[in-house]
Amino acid sequence: MELGDEAMARIGFAADSENECVHAVREFIRTEHELVFPSESTVWTDMSRTVAESVVAGEIDYGVLMCWTGTGTAIAANKVRGVRAATAADAWTARGARLWNDANVLALSLKRLAPDVAVECVRAFLEQTEPDPEELPVIQGLRDIDG
Repeated sequence: MELGDEAMARIGFAADSENECVHAVREFIRTEHELVFPSESTVWTDMSRTVAESVVAGEIDYGVLMCWTGTGTAIAANKVRGVRAATAADAWTARGARLWNDANVLALSLKRLAPDVAVECVRAFLEQTEPDPEELPVIQGLRDIDG
């Protein structure tokens, strides 16, 4: 997906709990992009699946999931064919997930990240609009594994 300077991405968001970190991420997405809530569930397996399926269906451009560690939501989202969910705890890793893996879902810990760090992760993930051209053969390998 290529987003121009003026294009707003449709970002699907879900979290299995509420806290200051979740509020900060949600508010950042709301102010910078179109915030979408594909799932009404707060059960991390259900919400992750719904967001992931929405990404694959093209209903949203990217997904952002938050649970206690970020790990469970990434695992659940990755069960949906066509999803490449990455867990990140810093902006460099979040950017790299897009750049080198063409990740389409970002999973974050809502317990271990400071709100400003979580927002930095989301910003870095969404600002990286194109994968590294040198990584395209490897990214295609990921798609081939997916079938």
